[in-house]
Amino acid sequence: MPVYFTKDHEWIRVDGDTATVGISNHAQEQLGDIVFAEVPEARRRLTRGQEAAVVESVKAASDVYAPVSGEVIEGNPAVADDPALINSDPEGLGWFFKLKLDNPSELDGLMDEAAYREWVNTL
Repeated sequence: MPVYFTKDHEWIRVDGDTATVGISNHAQEQLGDIVFAEVPEARRRLTRGQEAAVVESVKAASDVYAPVSGEVIEGNPAVADDPALINSDPEGLGWFFKLKLDNPSELDGLMDEAAYREWVNTL
C-alpha cells in the first residue's frame, strides 16, 4: 500500500479507493506528550486541506487536515480513548480516520516517504 505525506505532516496510506490518515512521527515528536484527540464522525464529507481532526499535547493544539477529498468511513475511537497511542505508534495504530477517496488524482501533489523524510531534514 502506498504511503504519502503532506507538508502539514499528515500521512495517508492508500488501499484501493480507501485511505487511512494520521500524523507523522515527526509531527508527534514536535507536539510532545499527546493528551487529547478528536476524530471526525463517519459520513462527514471532507475537502482537501479542510480541518478534519484535532490533536492536543502538553505543548500545543493542532489541527489535522484532510490530505485529499472524500467521505469519512471511520474515525479511530482508540486514539480518542487513548491519545498516547499517537505518540507510541503515530504511523500505525495511531491513525485518525479512514475515508473513501473522491479523486485519486489529488494524491499526485503529495510526497512519498523518502521525499518527506528529506524535506523534514531541511526544517
